[in-house]
Amino acid sequence: MSKITAEHLARKAYVYIRQSRPYQVKHNVESKRRQYGLVDRGRELGWSEITIIDEDQGHSGSGTLRSGFEQLLADVCSGKVGAVLCIEGSP
Repeated sequence: MSKITAEHLARKAYVYIRQSRPYQVKHNVESKRRQYGLVDRGRELGWSEITIIDEDQGHSGSGTLRSGFEQLLADVCSGKVGAVLCIEGSP
């Protein structure tokens, strides 16, 4: 039994990719590979339309505006999103 319904699959899946420090973006290659690999996982789960949001790379979440996260939040609130795939989700 799957919790993913046709209604979910009719919307886009989003992959939110982020590392908070420039050093991490440059040197944590395995983390980057795993995060971009979520696109394949989304396809395995049945999504054909997957949006990658990765413009918040290297921006701390503390007191910093993150345009990618704001876009994701707006799309979730407007009902466009069927799933959000990320390695770790925290505001």
